[in-house]
Amino acid sequence: METIVGLSIIAVGAFCQSSSYVPIKKIKEWSWESYWIVQGVFAWLIFPFLGALLAVPEGQRLWDIYRMYPADTFLTIFFGMLWGIGGLTFGLSMRYLGVALGQSIALGTCAGLGTILTPLFTGNAGTLTWPVIVGVVVTLLGIGIIGWAGSMKASGLSDDEKKKYVQDFNYPKGIIVALLAGFMSACFSIGLGFGEKLCFQESADIYKTLPATFMVTLGGFLTNMIYCFAQNVRNRTWGDYKKCSLYINNLSFCALAGMLWYSQFFGLSLGKGFFAGAPVLLVFSWCILMALNVVFSNVWGIVLKEWKGCSVRTIGVLVIGLAVLILSSFLPQLLK
Repeated sequence: METIVGLSIIAVGAFCQSSSYVPIKKIKEWSWESYWIVQGVFAWLIFPFLGALLAVPEGQRLWDIYRMYPADTFLTIFFGMLWGIGGLTFGLSMRYLGVALGQSIALGTCAGLGTILTPLFTGNAGTLTWPVIVGVVVTLLGIGIIGWAGSMKASGLSDDEKKKYVQDFNYPKGIIVALLAGFMSACFSIGLGFGEKLCFQESADIYKTLPATFMVTLGGFLTNMIYCFAQNVRNRTWGDYKKCSLYINNLSFCALAGMLWYSQFFGLSLGKGFFAGAPVLLVFSWCILMALNVVFSNVWGIVLKEWKGCSVRTIGVLVIGLAVLILSSFLPQLLK
């Protein structure tokens, strides 16, 4: 029962993350670099900080745990900065492929690499048992099937039809960017691996990874801040921040987007707290989150009509890919 509860919590977080790009469409008259860094203030600083405070026992301070393990804190922030590069290219993958296909390819790559590389980088290769490996392979199979559906979509629609729903649709460029985004985004999982010590022993299990999560997102924020401010200079878009009449609308939707985005890692922490009796799922939890993110992103892709106009065969392949991903979420537990 606890395993089901944990999976359900992670699923809710995944649904929220996949919904986080919908509020961004409501932001008015701001350039990409302006709204991206503003929503990042909420997604990578404010909400992760508030989440991390939940893990602090009474009478102690959050910074105490970082001072106790400075080397681990540095590595966690460093891999967060690398993940930040993935976050930048992640946005471009959706620009060229749409929410559904862009997230599918990027998150699928991130799922497999994050699950495999984290134990290898942190010296815990023994946790990569055969059920975990099989789960990763099945997840990548599901992603591959969805990618095939995307290829069928690209070849089956005219250029005008593609750009009707995804304005800058470019399948070859989008695939390259999405793969790069997935590779760099896997550094989030590696950062969490190096941040395993960044927790208070007195904290509840459901909150223990939240201080490390804050350090990873802090690193990502630094990378994105440098890039976005450079783009503000290059594109002369500093004036976006002076449009005071837009603050209520734009800040509200940036905050909503940031909260929804952070929900995936808040849900991951809470969900893992219920996996004490399922160590295989603890190792596989990153892959579960990314797979469910892909499932829900494609649901949003359907809602946003990104798959409209595709053939029945293309939709059928997409549905098969989604079914394989859902299966992969609990497959390792069945195989243990």
